[in-house]
Amino acid sequence: MRELKKDIIHSPVRVIAITGCDGAGKSTLATHLVNRLSAQGSVELVYLGQSSGFIGKWIGNLPIMGSYIGNYLFSRSERVHSRPSSPPGNIAALVIYLLSCWRAVKFHRMLRKSEQGCLLITDRYPQAEAPGFRVDGPQLAKAEGGNYWIRMLRKSEQRLYLWMASYPPALLIRLNIDEQTAHLRKPDHALSALREKIEAIPQLTFNGAKILDLDAREAESIIIGRSLQAIHSTLSGLQKNA
Repeated sequence: MRELKKDIIHSPVRVIAITGCDGAGKSTLATHLVNRLSAQGSVELVYLGQSSGFIGKWIGNLPIMGSYIGNYLFSRSERVHSRPSSPPGNIAALVIYLLSCWRAVKFHRMLRKSEQGCLLITDRYPQAEAPGFRVDGPQLAKAEGGNYWIRMLRKSEQRLYLWMASYPPALLIRLNIDEQTAHLRKPDHALSALREKIEAIPQLTFNGAKILDLDAREAESIIIGRSLQAIHSTLSGLQKNA
C-alpha cells in the first residue's frame, strides 16, 4: 500500500492508543488507564475496532431472516482472510466497506472529543501500512482484482484509512506477546490469526507516532506503571508545545 505524503500528516492528537495481538491485554489496560486518569480530567475509553460483533448482533436481531442473513454476510466477508488471492463477492465487499465506514465514524467522533479537550484512551487504532482488519488496516486491500464495483469500494476504503492514519496518536502503547501465550489466553482464536497479528503489528509505525513497547507477559502492575509514566510525560510535552 502507498504511504501518506508527509504534507498531509497532522500533528499528534490527544489520544493514547493501545495496540497488540488478541490476548495481550489491550482492553484490561485501557480500562485501568481510564480509571486512573479520570481523576485528573475528562477521560474516555473508545473502541476503534471494526465492531463486526456488534453489527452482526444487530443484523441477527432483525425479524424473520436476520440470523441467517447475518451469518451469511460475515462468513462471506471472513473468506477474504482464508482466500486473500481471490476478491470477495459484491455483497461481502459491501459488508466489509460498511464496517470500515463505521470505524471512520467512530474515529471522527474521537477527533471531535479530542478537540474539545477530552483525553481519549483507545482500544486499537486504524493504520494504512498493512492490509486486513486483523491488524486494523483496510480489509479489501487483502485481495486484488474484482469488478468495477469492488475496485471502487477498495479505493474508497483505502482513502478512509489514509485519512484516519493521517492523525497519529500522541502516544501508542504496543503490547507485545508471543503466540503461545496469546493462544493460551485466547484459545478460541485460530493460531494462524494470532500469528499474523504478532508478525505484523511490531512493523507498524503509525506515521511516526511516539511508541511505548511493553512486554504483555509482565505483571499487570508493571505494565500499568510504565504506561502511566509515559502518558504523563507525553501530556506534559503536549502542554509545553500548545
